[in-house]
Amino acid sequence: MNRQPLIQVRDVMKQQFDMVDGMMTISEALEKMKHVETKALLVDKRHENDEYGMLLISDIARHVLAKDRSPDRVNVYEIMAKPVVSVDPAMDIRYCARLFERFDLSRAPVIEAGRVIGIVSFTDMVLRGLLRQAE
Repeated sequence: MNRQPLIQVRDVMKQQFDMVDGMMTISEALEKMKHVETKALLVDKRHENDEYGMLLISDIARHVLAKDRSPDRVNVYEIMAKPVVSVDPAMDIRYCARLFERFDLSRAPVIEAGRVIGIVSFTDMVLRGLLRQAE
């Protein structure tokens, strides 16, 4: 039996991500964005019983740029996804990939003990997981 080694989401996730407030304008959120490689902004909870949101760069392109809306007049909360599907850092990347496929996701926040600790994408799972496994 050929068993592949377990690679967890925590092994491949990006630990650097940008957290913004939903009340920010798109312009303000983009100015705050330091980790462009994640292609996403995580939206912080407003209060303890709230949920995290996510705004993808592609959402900004579709809902602001393509519709010729001013990024100074559109707030993050207007176009973000909320709530978002999150993953556990101990999840096997094979199951994470299946989850992404089932729900048509490209990336998700990694949440441990109710806090975001990273973000994971298909790219991370393939390049940091499968590629490393092949070495």
